[in-house]
Amino acid sequence: MNISRRGPDRRGTLLLAAAFFFAGAVFSAGGAPAGPEPPPAAQPAPPASGDLQVPAPPFSEGIYPCSQCHNKDLPVNRTRRKLEAAHDDIALQHGPPENRWCLDCHHADRRDFLHLANGEQIDFRHSYQLCGQCHGDKFRDWRAGVHGKRTGQWNGKKEYLLCVHCHNPHSPRFKPIEPLPPPQPPQRTNDWKGLIP
Repeated sequence: MNISRRGPDRRGTLLLAAAFFFAGAVFSAGGAPAGPEPPPAAQPAPPASGDLQVPAPPFSEGIYPCSQCHNKDLPVNRTRRKLEAAHDDIALQHGPPENRWCLDCHHADRRDFLHLANGEQIDFRHSYQLCGQCHGDKFRDWRAGVHGKRTGQWNGKKEYLLCVHCHNPHSPRFKPIEPLPPPQPPQRTNDWKGLIP
């Protein structure tokens, strides 16, 4: 007797499942009423390199513009050497020392500018393009807002800090810092005893 009671329930379930399957097939085949498709979700694309808003680079006092010393009266010395007369405080620790030199990044003839590997002259405000030539993954992450700091609207204008706002361009690796001791847990008191009846 129990078998006959289960039979109609099982058939009803199968009929209901078949109806849903049929309805799904009709709608996926274009049988649904035509209507406007919703627009795709807007994802703000990272701006093109020329559209980035960046603050002025943090120059050391008295250093910029470079042309105040590196002018037409001072000939360009392209010899790789340890700097002793000027800029002797700069220790170039950026990549293999045998492959790095000031003029790899600084423009030799127009000292108030940098240059890319292809020779294109760029302003110091666009130094991220220079950094991005070798550090492409960091550049990608920086533009996406994952590396470095940016402020502004989530889908509007943004201001990006340059690489040099956090990293010394001549020695970009962060210096090790002494770890601080762990925080002390709060002292336990017995004040709670008077609060419980």
